[in-house]
Amino acid sequence: MPARFGKTLIPQPRSRFIKVRCPDCGNEQVTFSHAAMVVRCLVCGRVLAQPTGGKARLAGHVIKVLE
Repeated sequence: MPARFGKTLIPQPRSRFIKVRCPDCGNEQVTFSHAAMVVRCLVCGRVLAQPTGGKARLAGHVIKVLE
C-alpha cells in the first residue's frame, strides 16, 4: 500500500449494553441501547425502554454503560 494512503479504520459500533434502574421499584436491569422490543422491568412490569427505530427511549435511570 502506498504511503500516501492512511490506514483504513474500522468503525466501532455505537450501540452498547446499559444498566438501567427502574424508577418505581429500584430494580437494576441490563438492556440494549438500541432495543427493538419493549423492555419491561422484571419485578414490577413498568416499561423501561421503548423502541424508536434507532436508540431506545429510556424511562429508567442509566446507572452504567457496559463495555
